[in-house]
Amino acid sequence: MSAPVTPLTSRADASRPDASRSSGADASRAGAPRPPASRPAASRPAPEPLSTRRWILDLSAVFVLLLIPVVGFWPTFDGARYLVAALGGVFLGMALGVVGRLLRWGVLVLSAATIVVYFLFGAALALPNTTVAGVIPTLESLRLLALGVVTSWKQLLTTIAPVATDDGHLIVPFLLALVAAVLTTSLALRLRSAAWALIPAAAFLAVEIALGTSQPAVPVIQGVVFGLVAVVWLAVRQAWQPQAAAISVGEGSANRSAGLRRLLMGGAVVVVAAMIGIATSGVAAPSSPRYVLRDVVIPPFDIREFPSPLQSYRAYVRDFPDEPLFTVSGLPEGARVRLAAMDAYNGTVYNVSDSGAGSSSAFAPARTNMSADAEGTPATLHVEIGAFEGVWMPDAGAVRSVTFDGGRADDLRRTAHYNESTSTGVVTAGLAEGDEYTLEAVIPEVPSDEALADQSFAPLTLPEQQGVPEDLADLASKTVAEATTPVEQVRALQQMLSEGGYFSHGLAGQPLSRAGHGAERISTLLGSEQMVGDDEQYATAMALLSREVGIPARVVMGFYPDEDQAGQGVFAATGDTLHAWVEVAFADAGWVPFDPTPPEDQVPSDQTTKPKADPKPQVLQPPPPPQEPVDLPPTVADDRGSEDENAFDAALLWTIISIGVGLLGLLAVLLAPFIVVGALKAARRNKRRQAERASDRISGGWDELVDRASDYGAPVRPGATRQEDAGVLTAAFAEPRVATLASRADLEVFGPTDPTPADIDAFWTQVDEIVGGMGKGRSVWQRLGARLSIRSLLEGTRFALPPRTRATAPRSAKRTAKAEPSVTSAPAATPAATNDAPPAHPTRRASRRERDKTRSAPEPSRPAQETE
Repeated sequence: MSAPVTPLTSRADASRPDASRSSGADASRAGAPRPPASRPAASRPAPEPLSTRRWILDLSAVFVLLLIPVVGFWPTFDGARYLVAALGGVFLGMALGVVGRLLRWGVLVLSAATIVVYFLFGAALALPNTTVAGVIPTLESLRLLALGVVTSWKQLLTTIAPVATDDGHLIVPFLLALVAAVLTTSLALRLRSAAWALIPAAAFLAVEIALGTSQPAVPVIQGVVFGLVAVVWLAVRQAWQPQAAAISVGEGSANRSAGLRRLLMGGAVVVVAAMIGIATSGVAAPSSPRYVLRDVVIPPFDIREFPSPLQSYRAYVRDFPDEPLFTVSGLPEGARVRLAAMDAYNGTVYNVSDSGAGSSSAFAPARTNMSADAEGTPATLHVEIGAFEGVWMPDAGAVRSVTFDGGRADDLRRTAHYNESTSTGVVTAGLAEGDEYTLEAVIPEVPSDEALADQSFAPLTLPEQQGVPEDLADLASKTVAEATTPVEQVRALQQMLSEGGYFSHGLAGQPLSRAGHGAERISTLLGSEQMVGDDEQYATAMALLSREVGIPARVVMGFYPDEDQAGQGVFAATGDTLHAWVEVAFADAGWVPFDPTPPEDQVPSDQTTKPKADPKPQVLQPPPPPQEPVDLPPTVADDRGSEDENAFDAALLWTIISIGVGLLGLLAVLLAPFIVVGALKAARRNKRRQAERASDRISGGWDELVDRASDYGAPVRPGATRQEDAGVLTAAFAEPRVATLASRADLEVFGPTDPTPADIDAFWTQVDEIVGGMGKGRSVWQRLGARLSIRSLLEGTRFALPPRTRATAPRSAKRTAKAEPSVTSAPAATPAATNDAPPAHPTRRASRRERDKTRSAPEPSRPAQETE
């Protein structure tokens, strides 16, 4: 007796639950016409269920990755209020990603839900001052949210950091966090590879850096933590990848070894990355501020590009003795209007230093929350500019905020800078007649000598003085020799100058007094029998003498009213009220002013004997060379302004080019692996196509087809015959031409004659057609993944990936098999191909075959590869 013949079916058909029932029904109908296969309705397949540990891992990794750029916004905003908006966006976005994964939302539905959440919760999180009870959005809230999508970026960049949190600036972190969380969570929960989810998280971090400040918060730690979290996440996800459901005999140990090897390599990568991050975190901090978009919109300001204002002291005194330079309303009694503070001397002029943060040149763009730690009497000052011209902005005390009025208000606001360490401001656009502004300031109280008696000098690091006359150190030491406290030392130097010297501007009808404060002029002043000068010389002399004995001192130039004008409602600043004084830093009191200039009525009694120490300069006086640039400060400033504009244009152009080249370089680095993979595959194809022997070209064409199918996810086995591969590819791609092409390849390779060039071209043409059809019905990501897959490139090397089995066949092939029942009787693989990967449940598979034996009969005809 002969056993009944069981018809051969493909492994894809055998794995379907309805395979046996379909075969039995066909046999019972005895050749009845089969109804046409109808595709099911366009219903989205159920997503692969995720384990609890997978949910915890992915959501935790996504939250930590998004938390890094949220923390990076800290220097940009004034206070922690922005965290409510940013973290709210993160939680809402992650919730949308989870709901979209559970409900299988498409891109359009998820995008619409994100927009609804933005308008529904954006008012409470980003614009609470426009809502009802801090929660319910109003029409104004919705309007600002709609406009903020476009305008909030510019507002954030054009506002000086740290920006206030109540001016609509919170829209930026909320919107960025919401969108990044939706994309990162959705990609992490829906895709097999977690690497795609790193793209929106990294983009969020890059945008945060671009919109941040040039002095970020712990930049090295941010990068190290982001890299470590990403590496650990990818390593764990790779270790948790589902393995083959069934393996052939002898492959178990190899797969276990491969999994162990991957786990150990992932752990080694994490350990190395952690060691590198820890080792470099202490030394890799940038030595200079990084360039951000804010620097392009608001270029960094360097006050050293402008001349020292102390050089123009005598010009203001001579040219504007009574003409108001500006007026100040609301100046408290005893307060002084500051113009500039200088702490660096080079033997020629006193100027601002270039010592970086905290120095006299450390100007930052003006904002609304400056001098937060200042103590004193609050005052509101209104300044109206008259004949005064220049970049230095008159102010008083510690300025909290500045508001410009008039037609040039916007230009002045954009170019206003303030130095909190010196309490001075500048406007690079230049102040001119008609400009006005309002200052909110804190006027500090000047401590008495009794209050300073127990205080030491502040431990400050000031720039080293250069070009100081050699005899000043000996004179300063002798002057302070009898002083017992720090304040007594300062008073000794002050009284030596104010009581032992004489006052004169050197103008017409006044005792001779040369302008300038160079080393020669100060040496002549202190070496003469009668010291004659004005504020410019005496303030410089006291500051130099103080520095010679270790007293932290600087020169300040500004205005204050005479005693009979103090306390008036409006103070008119003129050349007569221009002064220069010295400020000394004490440990607790801060900078305290001292006036070393003698009273204006203290003039020398005998002018002819005044310069006995150096009589020749009387003959060589008119006109001294330094006088010309002092007489014409506006012209110098205007010329420098035009040069600065050209330099700024060149610097801006160079910055843009540098950023562009850097972005292109970064893009090239990121795309380098993909370009290399594509180039290697193209070279492999060309090598096969141009093989020396004709039969090798046919074999190469078949190998190209199998490799491309393997990259698409087909479970081909190394060492399988062409007929076996044809069965696998036919089941995976529903392409019947593969079996014919395999038979043709065997005929051409093993035939008695070599194939002709026409046969080779026709064979490769058919290979290209089949390969081109493999991407049909697959998503863009699947096609891109196939092009960038390195599985076929590693085949035959020691780094070859484990072969796939039916359990890991492409999901698209399974959907095709379910959608077309007629494929049940389509050509299948050979027996060898069918048995290369036993099913996960052999007992259940055997029972189905027993039912097939009793309920179905063999079909009348079979393709050649199934009857071998």
